[in-house]
Amino acid sequence: MEIESVESFPVTLPLAEPVSFSNRTIEYRDHAITYVRASDGTEGVGYSLGYGGAALISRAVESLLEPMLDGEDPRNTERLWRKMFDGTVQIGRAGLLLRAISTVDIALWDLKAKAAGQPLWRLLGGYADRVPSYASGGYYRDEKGHGALRDEVARYVREGHDIVKMKVGRLSTAAEVERVAAVRDEIGPDRTLLLDANGAWSTATEAIRACRAFEPCDPYFIEEPVMIDRVDLMATVNEAIDYPVATGELEGPRYRFAQLYDRGAAEILQPDATVCGGITEWLKIAHHAAAYDVPVAPHYNWNLHASLVAAAENGLWVEYFYRDMEVKLFDDLVSAPLTPDDEGFLSVPDRPGHGVELDEHAVERFRGVP
Repeated sequence: MEIESVESFPVTLPLAEPVSFSNRTIEYRDHAITYVRASDGTEGVGYSLGYGGAALISRAVESLLEPMLDGEDPRNTERLWRKMFDGTVQIGRAGLLLRAISTVDIALWDLKAKAAGQPLWRLLGGYADRVPSYASGGYYRDEKGHGALRDEVARYVREGHDIVKMKVGRLSTAAEVERVAAVRDEIGPDRTLLLDANGAWSTATEAIRACRAFEPCDPYFIEEPVMIDRVDLMATVNEAIDYPVATGELEGPRYRFAQLYDRGAAEILQPDATVCGGITEWLKIAHHAAAYDVPVAPHYNWNLHASLVAAAENGLWVEYFYRDMEVKLFDDLVSAPLTPDDEGFLSVPDRPGHGVELDEHAVERFRGVP
């Protein structure tokens, strides 16, 4: 079996209305889609969220990575990952180029699992056939007050979720405490509340004051209280508050995650296979974390991450966004997207491959840049 072609291109999904988190407002979601096709007709697909750079990611795949892959056996995922990473190390190592590698690596694993006739989660170890998810939301929109926020999280509870996550950090600390208290009141004392600041606070002092103010609401974790590059500040916050810091959605590769844990910056790691270098690298991060009994709770991309969490003994949760909340739109491209059951669990795909089959007509409809 040999790789015959690699194709990558951007897709753009417009939001019905803008949505905000602590430090950014977005009007669309763009993704880079990558197909790897083998000589026997087997095909794998990978993807990554672009944040405005999907076209650049796709260009990197076709101009830099495809020449490294032509004629290779797609099942040699370990060697091909190292070939791509080392072959771009002077201009890559993280960011856009690592996302490009991620899309290729995910496609290779999809192809590899299809060639083996196995669902990805079973090929990787088969720890569980369904995984718990949490409902992610609580974003900011114009005119969205406490009533609408309460209605949103009440819906999540009705859907069967015992774990919900909300955004914090865009408003004053006093206003944020009111929002968090409203959500805690709505979901009750026995459900799990997660907070996500997206690096909202610029100093450890600001972050610690805000996080301590949330403590009466009993959050399970605070995600990215400060910007991810300030590992020292993250560690200071993690040590100063009574609940753990979680981070990792924008990190990669394994070396960064080792640094985060070794320096005490986080107690829950959130590797995203579409960001950190693909499935090959995600597994290394998860297995290293398992050696310290550190849980992993990957960011976004539930259709893919359900299979990875199902293969890892230290997999904690999968993040899930309801499509009608108009925050994450990738399900519009998926033929049979995963949806939680009435207990908030996702059943992993049982067909060969990673199970994320794209709708060709939808992909073609949204193909291109804004």
